[in-house]
Amino acid sequence: MDTTDRKLLMLLQQDSTKTTKELSLKLNLSVTAIYERVKKLEREGIIKKYVAILDQKKVEKTFVVFCHLKLIQHTKEYLTRFEQEVTKLEEVLECYHVSGDYDYILKIYVKDMEAYREFMVTKLTTLQHIGSTHSTFMISEVKNTNVIVL
Repeated sequence: MDTTDRKLLMLLQQDSTKTTKELSLKLNLSVTAIYERVKKLEREGIIKKYVAILDQKKVEKTFVVFCHLKLIQHTKEYLTRFEQEVTKLEEVLECYHVSGDYDYILKIYVKDMEAYREFMVTKLTTLQHIGSTHSTFMISEVKNTNVIVL
């Protein structure tokens, strides 16, 4: 990956809807060269996918919860089972296996506190092997980006 690839990736992270022509003008390369570079980055798995970032307010998912979770045991079977089950929960946008006092941190988006309670009671706490949970609620978003600086 050279400097041009890095610049191209930065531009695509900021706005992946830019056309190859727009990108070629910014990088001073031909449309064909840009197209080939993008295809190469996709083939190599550097670009995994393209997504649309939604406005949380307009889709009524403004209640953000960070749920710290402990399993009752740390066996491979329990970890694997929990991970398979949690990935099916549509309210969970992110799940990280972490070190420290808790085993996992979940980032959950719901409409409001009532919706979160419903999620906890009917979905999350029904998963097997959960020992305890600790929820932290977002007050305000200070920084949220998907851009990895290269």
